[in-house]
Amino acid sequence: MNRVLYEAADFPILQNRVYRSRKEALSCPRGDIRLIEDGKTGLIYNDAFRSDLISYDENYNNEQANSPYFQIHLERVKEIIRRELGVQSLVEVGCGKGFFLERLLADGFTVTGFDPSYDGNNPLIVKEYFKPGVINPSHGLILRHVLEHVADPYSFLCDLRDANGGQGLVYIEVPCFDWICSKRAWFDIFYEHVNYFRLYDLTRMFGSVQASGRIFGDQYIYLVANLATLRPPRYDKHHAIRFPDDFLESLNSSQESTSNRAVVWGGASKGVIFTILRARAGRTVDAVVDVNPIKQGHFLPLTGLKILSPESFLQNYSSCTTVYVMNSNYIDEIKAMSSHRYNYVGVDR
Repeated sequence: MNRVLYEAADFPILQNRVYRSRKEALSCPRGDIRLIEDGKTGLIYNDAFRSDLISYDENYNNEQANSPYFQIHLERVKEIIRRELGVQSLVEVGCGKGFFLERLLADGFTVTGFDPSYDGNNPLIVKEYFKPGVINPSHGLILRHVLEHVADPYSFLCDLRDANGGQGLVYIEVPCFDWICSKRAWFDIFYEHVNYFRLYDLTRMFGSVQASGRIFGDQYIYLVANLATLRPPRYDKHHAIRFPDDFLESLNSSQESTSNRAVVWGGASKGVIFTILRARAGRTVDAVVDVNPIKQGHFLPLTGLKILSPESFLQNYSSCTTVYVMNSNYIDEIKAMSSHRYNYVGVDR
């Protein structure tokens, strides 16, 4: 029997899509969230999710590599891949805008990418989904933040295995649901992520796991496994989800005075959900700051908040402003970028 863990209604279906006008942002497509623990597989997913609503195109952007801290993370991932998969005959499935793939190529890796949202001109990146017959079987597949986006992760992995000739290693990286629960990170649950994984959930889908662990300040988990040993997940009552009863407790707390202005630093997934649920709780913010130049000047879905550049923020907001930092991994670089002028609140601490 399925167990409901969390429910929320009226969310943007693509929180990593920004809009050119506030009017367009306010009228963005929406969907609901009903997070369950599946009684047969033990996996965690949104059973209100509709894949037909989702379309990843050139207007979709979730690139984080503008941050020096995130680039350090990518270097660590690259070294894991080098050690566990090698550098030859690799495929990055869901390579996004190609930033990580370009880094691999620059470091001597032989890799091909697949992503329908890619808008560059690298001939090694195919602007479509990875499927049987598109290339010869590779030695290893790279899935960075892909598996949380697909409606049936086990079937998807089976398709990748079959498309790769029934063999090969796979590197999987996804957000860590245990971290979300322990931090009461309600801003980390959104429509675009249909699946949520613990490390246990990934490892039990394979008979042979070569490496696994937590990375990126424990916010992400990774696994390297043999695709040929893929097996269907089964529910185990001894590993049932422990979802916190006080998950939303921090939503109504406030760390800024009522006279202060408040902004969110981080216009990606976390910032979108944070601003939506705070607004519904009667605690709005004035604007959002993001270092990604592609997002600056655009508007967040549903709230219609404008995304400012750090330079614009520094020019227009006084030192009494509260800055909600969406990811504490970045808090030191944000403080340095803004000359330590503001009241900084790491929302995941």
